[in-house]
Formats: sequence, C-alpha cells, structure tokens
Amino acid sequence: MRKLFILCCWIGCFAISIGWARPQKQQKTNPAASTSTFLSVSDEIDHDIGEMLGAWQVGDVEAMHKYYADDATWVSGTYDMPIVGWQNYLQKYLQQRKEFSNGQLIRKNTNVFHYGDTAWACYQWEFDGLVEGKPTTARGQTTLVFVKQGDQWLIVHNHTSQICPGM
Repeated sequence: MRKLFILCCWIGCFAISIGWARPQKQQKTNPAASTSTFLSVSDEIDHDIGEMLGAWQVGDVEAMHKYYADDATWVSGTYDMPIVGWQNYLQKYLQQRKEFSNGQLIRKNTNVFHYGDTAWACYQWEFDGLVEGKPTTARGQTTLVFVKQGDQWLIVHNHTSQICPGM
C-alpha cells in the first residue's frame, strides 16, 4: 500500500497529460516561437502541462526538465520531506520509474490562473498501470505554481496528493 501511495504522489509530481493523454503532433518549428500562437497565458500553460506530462509518461527526462525550474520544489501527500531541486527530483523519479510500467495518466478539470509573472494550475488525475507487475489504479489532485522566466513559464512548485480509496 505504501508503494502505491508513493507512486501516486510521484505521479502527481508529473501529473498532466492533455485530454486523454493522446500523442502530440511533431512540430518542426522553434518551441519558443510556437508559444506566441496561443490565445492566452492559460492556453500556453495548459499546453505546457500536457507536454510535460507526456514526457513524464514516456520517461523523457530532458523534455520534462524544460518545463521545470532548476530550483523547483515537490511536495507529496506522503508526509515525506519536500524535494528541492531538479537533480534531487530526477534521482527519485528514475528510481521509482523502475517500479511501474504501462502507465497512463489522464488529466481532467484543469484550471489555470495567472497574476503578472506568476501563475498556478490545479487539476485532477487518474492513473492506470502496473506497479511491480500488479494492476494499479489511483486518483489524485495536483497544483503547479509557475513563474515567467524570459519568454517561458516554468514550474517552480509541484504539490500532488493521492485521494485515498473510499473517499
């Protein structure tokens, strides 16, 4: 049960995939330039969350990292110490990734708010996959805090909690 709870918290750390985690079309344009085509800050952040979660699902840590500040923090519902810094998170992510496979993360009910160069997004997620070879389902909520750095919104804080079964 603890491993499931840890997995769910870990999922929350990277929980977001556009709609039903459908694959993204390859674009040959400059990613920084493509953000100017979004209608709003909310649309841009929603898109970035989807890209980050897609990278999380397939284990592409380089693609994931481009959406996180180097000094970002992660908090889970396990009462573990917060993780500070991308390198510290990366070690934990790679270690925990070995324990699960065939995972699909579905994000829904995303709300994005922004105020100046700060924004936050909250959403619900559902995870289905195998943990240590056993079918696992989990649900939870995540809140991401973003700061605009240059022309890019970066995640500076990720708080994810699993919803306990029966609630």
